[in-house]
Amino acid sequence: MTSASDTSHPSGLGSGISALHAKWGWIVALGVVYLVAGFVALGSVVMATVASVIVVGAMMIVAGAAEIIGAFQMKSWGKFVIWALLGVLYVIAGFLTFENPLFAAVLLTLFLGASLLASGAVRLFLAFSMKRESPWVWVALSGAITLLLGLLILARWPVNSVYILGLFLGIDLIMAGAGWVSLGFSLKRRH
Repeated sequence: MTSASDTSHPSGLGSGISALHAKWGWIVALGVVYLVAGFVALGSVVMATVASVIVVGAMMIVAGAAEIIGAFQMKSWGKFVIWALLGVLYVIAGFLTFENPLFAAVLLTLFLGASLLASGAVRLFLAFSMKRESPWVWVALSGAITLLLGLLILARWPVNSVYILGLFLGIDLIMAGAGWVSLGFSLKRRH
């Protein structure tokens, strides 16, 4: 059942885009901030790696605290202990990340390389099991690139651990910034 307030304001994609049109300058500015941050990160990949590891550590502490708080909602003693222990482990891991961010970067880089390797292998398997009418070539190309990236990371591990996370962070910020700038200018041209 709809109310009068639901039907008085159109809530389609067009109204959302027109609302963003007035903010195109802010969207471009956000993109520029992302671009600058990305180039700063690429200029100092070791510091960007440490910064990203510290952010991961902070998220682990927050997640651990949430797990501990959630443990008190458990009805049975066994579930409480498991959830509380999990939360404590998250908090300890977060503080250890702060204590030695470069060692944490080594572990995160190993996990990243292994994840990319596994993801690439699964994508290749899926691509070759797809029907030939579907865009299996693009899935296979994506899988091959991901697999190759995982192999490159693991081949140079642990030496590359001091810069690989910062490199990925810088590239991600630049790509996101370029996307925001592009969106902002396309909103300006659209009107």
